[in-house]
Amino acid sequence: MPLKGASLQIDAVVSQLRELRVKSLESRQRRNKPPKLPSRKVLIGVADGLRAILFPNRLGLPELTNESVDYYVGHMLDVTLRELLAQVRRELRFVSGLETISDQDQEQAFALIKAFAQRLPHIRSLLESDIQAAYEGDPAARSIDEVLVCYPGITAITHYRLAHELYRLGVPLIARMISEIAHSATGIEIHPGAQIGGSFFIDHGTGVVIGETAIIGEHVRLYQAVTLGAKRFPVDEHGALVKGNARHPIVEDDVIIYAGATILGRITIGRGSTIGGNVWLTRSVPPGSAISQAQIRNEVYDGGAGI
Repeated sequence: MPLKGASLQIDAVVSQLRELRVKSLESRQRRNKPPKLPSRKVLIGVADGLRAILFPNRLGLPELTNESVDYYVGHMLDVTLRELLAQVRRELRFVSGLETISDQDQEQAFALIKAFAQRLPHIRSLLESDIQAAYEGDPAARSIDEVLVCYPGITAITHYRLAHELYRLGVPLIARMISEIAHSATGIEIHPGAQIGGSFFIDHGTGVVIGETAIIGEHVRLYQAVTLGAKRFPVDEHGALVKGNARHPIVEDDVIIYAGATILGRITIGRGSTIGGNVWLTRSVPPGSAISQAQIRNEVYDGGAGI
């Protein structure tokens, strides 16, 4: 209901916002009708559809039978991949800056979706190993199904594994959006560019951050608030950040990193190592290391390698 005797000056606000919007588009050389971005709302549905395709009996329709499950998976594949194809076309159009997508980009989008679909069995296999690692690594887990439907770490890893394939295939914006959908829901941030081996377990998970160029081996376990980040951000001769350089840690097989640990820079955590809670680490450690806060403090006070 309008306020009596008051003017909200909506027309003036609309005009000022338009001026700012036009100025922003001109600064990015996207005048007139800028290409539309992929839709976050649609991608939420795509991610849910893909999860149902991978695990139809637990994340699909509740009334599925052995006779109907393949039909359901086939139907969901058709619907979900078509929706994803439309979003891939949007990203390619956005990158090109053109209002319409070229025939070459149409073919590229279709080929990408076909390649992505063929990777779904591989993604399912990796997720099976992740779920098993979570079940075996958490004494509170009563069943495999509980891990799948309840654990935020598995939700984040599922989104990551889908997003990583899309990132690898050449649609990094959609990949990032799918990863960020899980980030919003779980508090776990995994960049789709990270390389993560099988049997990966994130316990509890809130506050975990894994950077774009991180490499994680097999059978690695992280706890909440672990950061695998960059130590510094190099700039070019113009002062702009250098993008794409390897700047995040390498974590080898069978490593455990406990809650609150911060590991920065292109360093290597050797196979079979254990990193204690709240450790701040900026140097490589050899295989089989056990790093604690007390050890780090002693190194600093003794004038050793330190951090």
